[in-house]
Amino acid sequence: MLRQLALAAISLNRIADKIAATNALDLAAAIDTTAILQASAPIPGREARPQLVAPADLPARATHSPEGRAALIHALTHIELNAVDLALDIVWRFPGMPESFYRDWLRIAQEEAYHFSLLNAHLNSLGYSYGDFVAHNGLWEMAEKTSDDLLARLALVPRTLEARGLDASPPLRRKLAQAGDQAAAAILDIILRDEIGHVATGNYWYRHLCAERGLDPVAGYAALAERYGAPRLRGPFNLDARRAAGFDEAELAALQAPR
Repeated sequence: MLRQLALAAISLNRIADKIAATNALDLAAAIDTTAILQASAPIPGREARPQLVAPADLPARATHSPEGRAALIHALTHIELNAVDLALDIVWRFPGMPESFYRDWLRIAQEEAYHFSLLNAHLNSLGYSYGDFVAHNGLWEMAEKTSDDLLARLALVPRTLEARGLDASPPLRRKLAQAGDQAAAAILDIILRDEIGHVATGNYWYRHLCAERGLDPVAGYAALAERYGAPRLRGPFNLDARRAAGFDEAELAALQAPR
């Protein structure tokens, strides 16, 4: 039933209901790994706010002002809510994997819900609510592009877009700490710690599928990134965090190679 419950959770429009449903998932419950599920409502369920715009239309977030810091926290809160949806989506959408695959991603969904709750509460403490600023839909757009191929989803969401968070976290933390927001800096410490594990899970299952399909992980990744129009990643890279998340030296060399 767990995959069906993940589909029910991601379909919920009200954020508080979605977070509660995600946290209520019993990771020890039975899993039907072979069921082909169909969504009966738009995926993911969303509230009317925030307004979604193109990434280029997002205003600059300057941390020297209270509103700028709130806008940055809002952007991070939005990312974490998307991460909840992404983890739930990979559970219900792709049948035929081992039970441990689904339990891994359901655990990640609950950790992402915890991150969202931390950031959302901090945003509220600054006098703002989730939805008060515009946001972009880049994470979910890549999920839609890769909805027909689990290998592509693993390559281009956890191993690309979410792994980019490993690189972005230290400079963001420094900015927030320098602006005097030690509470936000502490939250980013928690998120970075957990996200290393989330990206490691993506790496593990990506390599699992590459081995099943007889693909070289590095060459296969390059082909998928080109086919699906993944963004080009630019440094600086958090190489220590990426190594801890399971990227090997060949992958890191390819990442840093001149384009």
